[in-house]
Amino acid sequence: MKQRICAFDELEPNTARRFDVDGRHIAVVRLDDDVYAIGDVCSHQNISLSEGEIHTGEKTIECWKHGSEFSLETGESLTLPATKGVPVYEVVVDGDDVLVVVD
Repeated sequence: MKQRICAFDELEPNTARRFDVDGRHIAVVRLDDDVYAIGDVCSHQNISLSEGEIHTGEKTIECWKHGSEFSLETGESLTLPATKGVPVYEVVVDGDDVLVVVD
């Protein structure tokens, strides 16, 4: 199911923003004209990833608490201490609407 979360212009470039979609916490990241959506909770501890640093060149987000990095494209954990990935969600930009696909 596609759910509208915001307008494209409401997402600041190269930043993350947290949304709650069907009971899921999702970090939505805009890199230039691309938008990514991953689970907002670090798999190492219950820490919000949307508060972390975005690495634009690598397309990763870093947990601010312990430094684990996650791929925005696959959700894969790339650095310790996290050893498990986080879910990724398909994003559709339809005109000015940003939609996230949740099952």
